[in-house]
Amino acid sequence: YQGKEVLRKYGVSVPEGKVAFTAEEAVEKAESLSSSVYVVTAQIHAGGRGKAGGVKFAKTKDEVKEYAEELLGKTLVTHQTG
Repeated sequence: YQGKEVLRKYGVSVPEGKVAFTAEEAVEKAESLSSSVYVVTAQIHAGGRGKAGGVKFAKTKDEVKEYAEELLGKTLVTHQTG
């Protein structure tokens, strides 16, 4: 979400997204978006989060909750973090 804020500041069009700090909040935020697919991502300051399992595509609100529970508090190990 921080990268989106920087890009938006300079006029770059970015997809709508919401920040959540609990799995329940992730579901609430997903319900406020008009989408049939949701991307649940871990916020880390390193590259490679997708390869490390930090990006999940959810088709249902149940999957949003499941993936948020999995990612919240998880330590991701990427090629940049070691």
